[in-house]
Amino acid sequence: MTRRLVLTNEAARHPFRRSLPPMPVSTDEAAAIARAKRGEDDWKLFFLSFAAFFICFYTMIA
Repeated sequence: MTRRLVLTNEAARHPFRRSLPPMPVSTDEAAAIARAKRGEDDWKLFFLSFAAFFICFYTMIA
């Protein structure tokens, strides 16, 4: 009798996605994804801070 070690992907919520085998992710790929996400969040925070400072400074001058 042959059985798959992992029958379902418990992280998937949709029934079709649950029936698919889990995606293989190496530790290097996971680290690269985490770095890219962190860098993206840094840029978003920078632009948000810049815009907030610009609006405050411009309203004081006007």
